[in-house]
Amino acid sequence: ADGVDIGPYAVIGEEVILHPRVRVGPHAVVEFAEVGEACQIHAGSFVGTAPQDLKYRGERTRVILGPGCVVRECVTLNRGTAASGVTRIGARCLFMAYAHVAHDCHIGQEVVLANSVAVAGHAEIGDGAVIGGMVGLHQFVRVGKLAMIGAGAMVPLDIPPFTLAWGDRAKLNGLNLIGLRRRGYSAEHISALKRAYRDVFSSSLPMADLLEQMSQQPQSDPVKELIAFLQKSSRGFCRPATAGGPEDKKTSDPS
Repeated sequence: ADGVDIGPYAVIGEEVILHPRVRVGPHAVVEFAEVGEACQIHAGSFVGTAPQDLKYRGERTRVILGPGCVVRECVTLNRGTAASGVTRIGARCLFMAYAHVAHDCHIGQEVVLANSVAVAGHAEIGDGAVIGGMVGLHQFVRVGKLAMIGAGAMVPLDIPPFTLAWGDRAKLNGLNLIGLRRRGYSAEHISALKRAYRDVFSSSLPMADLLEQMSQQPQSDPVKELIAFLQKSSRGFCRPATAGGPEDKKTSDPS
């Protein structure tokens, strides 16, 4: 395609589509992949290589990388397995050095994986999520839209959208207020999310009953998204470290 730049000693293997203005750095390997327009794949990275799955038997699977992604040094993005056939990554994501995305993951748009993040197979990460350095995500974990996970966390359960989490094992620590404001969420939507977070994590009702009750009430779109995410969880989801909720002094709105 027009404007593609391939560096020295890079290897472009089988079944690769490089869209215009893709840059592939020296010693990078790309195979069984579709790489979107204006993506940058830096030195020593591996895109579309075989999944690290003992059940894999050489099926013709692939990875799809959306436009504008930046893949820094020594990142590994494995292709899918027979389970889904594809590892799918949205537009304008940033993968910092040594990050790893395993087979069959689905990653949204504008996601940031910091250095040495390890995302296990079949995980899902929502749009705009930020995953701190050296975080480990368990297989099949879901990370919601605009969630932010602090460095070094071990994540065995789903992380709800719009929340902050950190620790071993990860616990919630309120809402990602700065991220919400930066993305243009209104004060009304943020206040509604605060109320919903407090209701979800302080109620004495069984969780399934509470979520069903909340889903039947008029809610803002972000709250509807939060409720739907929690209702869909099959692994279970992380809970707060304390009962303080979003008004806890560690995560309260500074304004």
